Amino acid sequence: MRQQKNGKSSLSGEAFWRFSLAFYARPGMADALIALQDRAGLDVNLMLFALWRGALHGQRLHASEMRAAEAAIAPLRREIVVPLRALRRPLNAEGDADIQVLRRRILGLELAAERTVQSRLAAIVASPESDADQRAAAEANLVLYLGAEAQSAEAMLLCREARLVQARLGLARRGRTPSSGGSPQRRTEPASRPNRSRTRPKVWSIISSIVCGLA
Repeated sequence: MRQQKNGKSSLSGEAFWRFSLAFYARPGMADALIALQDRAGLDVNLMLFALWRGALHGQRLHASEMRAAEAAIAPLRREIVVPLRALRRPLNAEGDADIQVLRRRILGLELAAERTVQSRLAAIVASPESDADQRAAAEANLVLYLGAEAQSAEAMLLCREARLVQARLGLARRGRTPSSGGSPQRRTEPASRPNRSRTRPKVWSIISSIVCGLA
């Protein structure tokens, strides 16, 4: 495997993070990912990485590439992410306001560590992007990582959502929407750019609330 240069790596990390936020927020996805994490010791970021590389890039990962991805994030996961999660989770049910303030601070550190993990994964490029079937690639990558859990109910839900993601991406790339009846949508005016300084805190609030309630 090779790593991207810093600039491209940063852009890929942002793209991977946005994909993960959107996928995680889909109905049932957080429950499925966390169930696989807690029951089988699987890593949520690696599951999302497998889906992202397949669904958006049409890349089928090899077993050696998945092992390299696991190795790249192992120190961060072992020394930071898992201990922070273990420290935070028992505090979820605490009624003490001061403890909840501390729990939210721990959560902030945990999310920052998760984002660093994703940046490290996004910097790994196993092969050039492919024109292969993105849906099939996403499912193959997920099955590769899940191993014995590939036939679980949670895996089926993740694969189904990957198919929906790929379908939506296909429509977007052709300038269509699901309700357009197949007619391309033409813009008559330039689309205004979102104010990232306003939307980013909202995104963090959404993912924080999800992790708080389910993780």
